[in-house]
Amino acid sequence: MGLVVLSHPDVFEDERGFFVEVFRADLFAELGLPTAFVQDNHSRSRKGVLRGLHFQWDPPMGKLMRVTLGRAFLVAVDIRKGSPTLGEWFGMEVSAQSKKQIWAPAGFARGFCVLSDYAELQ
Repeated sequence: MGLVVLSHPDVFEDERGFFVEVFRADLFAELGLPTAFVQDNHSRSRKGVLRGLHFQWDPPMGKLMRVTLGRAFLVAVDIRKGSPTLGEWFGMEVSAQSKKQIWAPAGFARGFCVLSDYAELQ
């Protein structure tokens, strides 16, 4: 998998709140995404905080990014040596309400900037 993938999982809402499947192995496999994750992180930052660009070479590691509280601008940059898309980037505003997720594969640096008073990302 060498491209950034935007995922918008189904959200089931009613008067009680909502339910969303953040990860489902069969659907991730259909998208060509990994179905085994070795790490899951959660962070909280205040407005204007810029985190990144982070990446891992050894072992190579991709990252699934989502906002669980507030709003943030998420970005993924292709830093793979010899890649025809080296230096190209994908970025978009994501909010907890949108439930959108961005998969940045290994070889992409990732980061975010918080747009709301606070944001939590996983």
